[in-house]
Amino acid sequence: MPTLNKIRSALAGAKERGGRPPAAPHRPDLRRFRHALTAFFALDGFLFAGWVVRIPAVKARTGASDSALGLALLGLSAGAVVTMMATGRLCSRFGNQPVLLGCGFLLSLSVALPPLARSPLALGLVLLVFGAAYGGMNVALNSTAVDLVAALDRPAMPGFHAAFSLGGMLGAGLGGLLAGALSPTRHLLLLAAAGLALAALATRPLLRFPLPAARRPAPSRRTGPAPGHGIPRTDADPAPAPDPPRRARRAVAVLGVIALCTAYGEGALADWSALHLTDDLGAGPALAAAGYSVFAGAMTVGRLLGTTLVERLGPGAVLIRGGALGCCGMLLGALAPSVWAALAGFVLTGLGLANVFPIAIGRAGDLAGPGGVAAASTLGYGGILLGPVAIGLLAERFSLQAALLTVALLAGAAALTAAAARRAVLPQR
Repeated sequence: MPTLNKIRSALAGAKERGGRPPAAPHRPDLRRFRHALTAFFALDGFLFAGWVVRIPAVKARTGASDSALGLALLGLSAGAVVTMMATGRLCSRFGNQPVLLGCGFLLSLSVALPPLARSPLALGLVLLVFGAAYGGMNVALNSTAVDLVAALDRPAMPGFHAAFSLGGMLGAGLGGLLAGALSPTRHLLLLAAAGLALAALATRPLLRFPLPAARRPAPSRRTGPAPGHGIPRTDADPAPAPDPPRRARRAVAVLGVIALCTAYGEGALADWSALHLTDDLGAGPALAAAGYSVFAGAMTVGRLLGTTLVERLGPGAVLIRGGALGCCGMLLGALAPSVWAALAGFVLTGLGLANVFPIAIGRAGDLAGPGGVAAASTLGYGGILLGPVAIGLLAERFSLQAALLTVALLAGAAALTAAAARRAVLPQR
C-alpha cells in the first residue's frame, strides 16, 4: 500500500502541474548514471590541471611577459564567469544532462587550443573559449548532481567534488611526468582525445535515464532535512510550499558568500603556499612544493568522508565546524614558526574547508535549481579568482604572513555566516 500511495501521489502532483510524472530510474540505472557523473567530475579536474601544469611552456611559446600572461589568463576567468549564469538558464530550459554533455565535449576540445596560440592576444582569445566551457561544465555538473542527490536520497555531493579533486591531482601528476617527454601541443591533444572518449562513453547513461528534478523546499524553520539530505520524505509529510523568489535569492546569496569565503582560501593556497614556506620559513624547493599538495590531499580525504559526516552531523554542523577548523588550521599555517607546523596547519585547513563549497552549492541547487547553482558558483569562483590577487596586494603592503591570515578570517566568517543563517537557509539534522 505505501508504494501504491506514492505512485498515486506522484500522478496527482504531475496532473496538477499539467505534465507527466518523471519516471525514476531503476537502481542499476541510477548506479550507472552516478558512475558516469562521477567520471565527468573527475574529467573536469583532470583537464583543468593538465592545462595548468603546461602554463610555463605555453608562456614561453607565445613569448608573453608576466603582465601579458596575466592579461591572457583573465580571458579564462572572464569566459567562466560570464558563462556560468547563462548555463543556469540553459539547464532550466533544455535540461541538465544535454547541457552537461555539450560542455563536456567543448571542454575536451578547447583544452587543446592554448598551445596552438602564437601570441598573447591569441592565447587570451582561446582561453576565453576554454574558460566558457569550464564555467558551463561546473554549473551543469553541480545542477545534475543536485537532482541525483535527491534521487539517491543521500548527501552525496561531497563525493562528487572528491572526484574532481582526485582528477586534478591525477592530471597534475601526469602532466609533471609528461612535461619532459611531450610538447604541450601533444600532451593537451592527448588529453582532448581522452576527454572526448569519456564524454562519448558517458552519453548513453546520462541521456537514457533522465532524472526527475529535485523538489525545491522553502528555506523555513523546519526541523527535518530537505529531500536529498539523507532522510526520505513519507506520504504523511506535507509538500513544501513554493519558495518566494525574493527569499530564495537571499538564501542563495548567503550560500554563495559562504562558498566565496572558502574558495578564497583554495585559490590563495594554490598560488602562495609554496612561497610562504620558502620565503618566510626557509624551506627548500621540494619541501615547499609539498605545501599545496598536502592541502589538496587533505581536501580530497575530507570530501571522501563528506557524505558520512553530513549524514551523521547534518549539513549545517559540517559547514560551521568545517569553517571553524579551516580558520584554526590557517592561523597555524600562517603563524607557525616551522615548516612542519605550517604543513600541519595546511592539512587542517584542507580538512576543514573540504565540504563547505560542495554543501553550499548543493543547497543553492535545492532552493533554486540550476539558477541557484549558477549564482552560488559564480560567487564561489569569484573567491578562487580573488584570493591570489588579494594575497599579492596585501603581501606587498604588509607581509605574506599577514596576507595569509585573511584566509583564516574568511573561513571564520563562513562559519559565523552559516551559524547565523542555519535555521533560515540550511536543513537541520
